[in-house]
Amino acid sequence: MSSGPSSLFGSLENREFRLLWVGALNAFVAFFMSNVVQAVVAFQLTGQNRAVGLVVFSRGLAMMLFGPVGGAAADRIDKRTILLVCQGVTTLVFGALALLTWLGLLGVMHLVVAGFIVGTTFAFLGPTRQAYVVELVPAERRGNAVALNQVALNASRVGGPALAGLVLAIDAFGATGAFASMGALYGVAMLCHARLARNIAASSNVTGGMLADVVLGVRYVSGQRKLRSYLLYFVLIVMFGFPYVTVFPGFVEHQLGLGGELVSLLFGVSAAGGLASSLLLAGWADRPETPRLYLLSSFAFGLSLVALSFCHTLWAAGAAVVLVGVTSGAITTLNSTILLRESDPAYVGRVMSLAMLAFAGFGLAGLPIGYLADHLGEGATLRIMGGLVAALALLHTSVLREPAAQIASP
Repeated sequence: MSSGPSSLFGSLENREFRLLWVGALNAFVAFFMSNVVQAVVAFQLTGQNRAVGLVVFSRGLAMMLFGPVGGAAADRIDKRTILLVCQGVTTLVFGALALLTWLGLLGVMHLVVAGFIVGTTFAFLGPTRQAYVVELVPAERRGNAVALNQVALNASRVGGPALAGLVLAIDAFGATGAFASMGALYGVAMLCHARLARNIAASSNVTGGMLADVVLGVRYVSGQRKLRSYLLYFVLIVMFGFPYVTVFPGFVEHQLGLGGELVSLLFGVSAAGGLASSLLLAGWADRPETPRLYLLSSFAFGLSLVALSFCHTLWAAGAAVVLVGVTSGAITTLNSTILLRESDPAYVGRVMSLAMLAFAGFGLAGLPIGYLADHLGEGATLRIMGGLVAALALLHTSVLREPAAQIASP
């Protein structure tokens, strides 16, 4: 396989994939803006980590409830229509939040309801984008296309928090301007995806009902040892490790002794590390060595959370957060590549929707982690989370060594 820029960005030569990618980039920026804005606003309204956790929980609950349905829909319904409808709903939600903030009526429960709606749309958008890749990109370039999607995601993890912090810091805009900006970005994503060709999936595994399709997808994954092993591992890693974002506002204020505006800076630093790792991996995502690096990245992610928990200065926290971003970005990139490689194209939407249940678990875990941080402190909570992640990586390496070795073999 060739290397270099042509290999790194090869999939973007495909017009349809390029439209999908640019639209996704705008949506991702808005999504990661919302992580910062809603967390900061919820904490400012109440001064409690549990309020942030409740907002995150609502999004995770929606993804848990509707994730499998979103995957089944991606395998049987016009994908362009799914993208446009879900992004249109999200645009309206952020517009409503902007209006409520401008009127001085915004409360935590508004953020909770909005989180649930956005989580529902995300449950459909995520697997639909991934399933679209299979239809738009040749098999030999799909790993590269998935990795480029992760580049867009991790670039948004840099740009989204940075833009959120900038808008929040400007008095003329504040939270109202931030919510309005997120709605506008989803509008741009809609314009890009409106230019995609209508393409209804023709799957031989589509049955008479959506629920039956969900069951068929679960049975498919249950019968595939590699998929089953890595799906479970990914769900646990994301559930126990990725909710570190829930304690960030409190961590910055209580342990670092800094203002809430620094939250977006640390989010951006973390995302910059994730972007660097996804760019590095995009050029060789189709190679068979990815599972070994996946396990190493998971273990290093756990250690980086532990290192962050001991930081008491902005510079030390920034260095630790870079490692958090690099390793978490590698986890998401490599996991998507492995699952797409091992899945039958007819089941890609449903497989990816089950993988997205990891982020539903991340959302559900946000609430108890928020309570834990309120009682034990943010540093102790990060140490517990990091230790669990590192232990899971060691367990998967030793106890589940055989499936990992099988996936790693050419």
